This record gives sequence, C-alpha cells and structure tokens, in this order.
Amino acid sequence: MSALITVDELRGLSEVPVLIDVTWNLAGPPGKDAYDAGHLPGAHFVDLDTELAGPPGPGRHPQPEATTVTTALRRAGVSADGAVVVYDAANSMAAARAWWIFRYFGLTDVRVLDGGLAAWQAAGGGLTTDAPTNAIGPFTATPGHLPMLDADGAAEVAAAGVLLDARAPERFAGEVEPMDPVAGHIPGATNATTTQNVDESGHFLPAAELRERFEKLGVTDSTQVGVYCGSGVTAAHEALALEITGIQAPVYIGSWSEWITNPTRPIATGRD
Repeated sequence: MSALITVDELRGLSEVPVLIDVTWNLAGPPGKDAYDAGHLPGAHFVDLDTELAGPPGPGRHPQPEATTVTTALRRAGVSADGAVVVYDAANSMAAARAWWIFRYFGLTDVRVLDGGLAAWQAAGGGLTTDAPTNAIGPFTATPGHLPMLDADGAAEVAAAGVLLDARAPERFAGEVEPMDPVAGHIPGATNATTTQNVDESGHFLPAAELRERFEKLGVTDSTQVGVYCGSGVTAAHEALALEITGIQAPVYIGSWSEWITNPTRPIATGRD
C-alpha cells in the first residue's frame, strides 16, 4: 500500500477513513487557526507542537510520549487496524511528521493526502468550519515500530553510509541559521533539501524521479541511510519521500537542534 493517497482515491474509498488535519507553520500563525477557518469535512485536528512532539529540550521537537499520541488518536476515534489519512495545507511537511510518528507508535494503515488541503480544494472539494465531536477510539500507542537514530547512530550513518540533511542549503552550509543557536551540519552529511521532493503545487514527485534524485545523492537499496533536519519535522518528509521509492530510512528525531546541545559533538560547515 502506498504511503500516499490522492484526492480521487480518497473520494473513491468505500469506507471513510479517519481524517486528521495537522496544518502547521514553523513561524506561525498556529495551525489550529487555519483549521478553524476551514478544513476537510469530518477532519479532526492534531497539533504538531504539543501532540506530535514532546516539550522542547534537548531538541525543538523531540519524540512525544506514547500517552500523548494515544490521547490524540483516541480523540479522533482511531483503532489499531483502522485507516487514517493525514494532511496539511499543501506540501505535506507537517503531514509527513504525523505519518512517521503514528507509524512509529504502531498505526499501520496511515497515509498522507498528496497535495493536502490545496489539492482537495483544487479538485472542487468543499471545506467546513464544523469540528467533529471527539470520539473514544481504542488505539494504544506503543513505541518502536519504525527504526530511529540517536546522535551516535546519526554519526555512524554519516561515516559509513549516507546521512541526508533535509534543510535548505544555506542552513546546511552554516551560512545562516534562523532557528538554532549554532550553524552548520553533522560532519559527513549530504544536503538533500525537502523542497525538491515535491512540485510547485506540493505534490510529491513520481517515485521514479525521487529514486533518481536520491541515487544521485548516493542512496541505493543497499546503502545505509538516515535522515535528519533542524528539529525532526522535515526529516520525516525526507523519510516519506524515500518510502515512496521503496527505501526505509531511520529518522534522527532530535536532529540538529539536539546535536548541538552537546558541545563535544563536531560541527561542519560549507556546501560540500
């Protein structure tokens, strides 16, 4: 089963899956404001900052507790074998984080609406401001269903395989750093900004094009590969893009914002 679902495929399902809106903006305004202004009919809202991440430190978006994920998914009425579709405004940066977190905590049937709310509207889909009633689903989150890297593991992948850094080139190079107190990247990492995983409308590139992109970066079926970013959000987008090509890549969930909390860890700069 593909990790993505199109608007037409969603409409064609005989049973409506649980819809979860995870619209989020790094610099604001809050995603809940956008949800309240209009969302897919029946969609529940899950907040990335408080329900798909733990409190900051170390790292800006560390792994949430299983109890937090359990509460969020039960509120949406999710069962262990139930189907879930997650979406955000367009490019799936936040939706990919939800996809990864939900799968890591044991949800097996979760897909990302390709193109998000923008694709839904472009296809003539209507929005609503009505929020569904909170449900009481039976899902219980348990960790460990996807591989995950810590700082040492990320360093090992950078040395022995391909560690993809999902941030913009200028942040990777250490030329600018708008979010974290230290600029640069993990030594040995390869820059692979996530904006190149999608087209101008926010849809993921076809699998063949994504595979070609990652092969040029040194990733093959036999390569040891991992992904990270600034705080573990866009890294999930990279992991989703790799999943589309048939490659499972562990996420360094703490990412750069955690890496720099230990002053003994090395830091590299430059675009090479």
